[in-house]
Amino acid sequence: MSRSETLEPILASVPVVPVLTIEDAADAVPLARALVAGGLHVIEVTLRSGAALSAIERIAGEVEGAIVGAGTVLSKGQLMGAERAGAKFAVSPGVSPHLLYAAEDSGIAFLPGASTASEAMTLMDHGYPVQKFFPAGPAGGIPYLNALAAPLPAIRFCPTGGIDAANAAAYLALPNVLCVGGSWVAPKDAVAARAFDRIEALARAAFARRLA
Repeated sequence: MSRSETLEPILASVPVVPVLTIEDAADAVPLARALVAGGLHVIEVTLRSGAALSAIERIAGEVEGAIVGAGTVLSKGQLMGAERAGAKFAVSPGVSPHLLYAAEDSGIAFLPGASTASEAMTLMDHGYPVQKFFPAGPAGGIPYLNALAAPLPAIRFCPTGGIDAANAAAYLALPNVLCVGGSWVAPKDAVAARAFDRIEALARAAFARRLA
């Protein structure tokens, strides 16, 4: 079983993976606890801020039940840093040969990104049947993913980019979609106001889509 395949049951356990850009590491633990309480225990923290690795380390060490991964991983150095911080998986918006080689030597699962049939097939050849579809909306969205399902039935996707509360259910209804990624469950204004009760409520609403 590839490391990509080990992600499948993790991703399938939630309908939505919150995609977080955390600017202040002090927000990491209460934010993650609110998401976990709402049912979204698989969390992606993007490496788009200086606080990201510290946030991952705090969530991994202090938030019971959370499975935290690192997003926007672009290099071997970032992959290694995420692993040292305690990330259980790494997510990339795309992929490069160098990053694929680094992922093979890593001890954590890797979710590489694809936006075309050729990229998806190439990743499948490298042992990655579970992939991120990014940027989902601009790359063709629901019609494109639906078109990929018949010729590429062995590939499962986590679409991210342009997904929100209004269209998440339509993505989740596709046979080749495990879950979706999105930031709407943790709005920047709610995080800034430390309105973690609101974030928990948004997470509960997102989790309920699994039952829809």
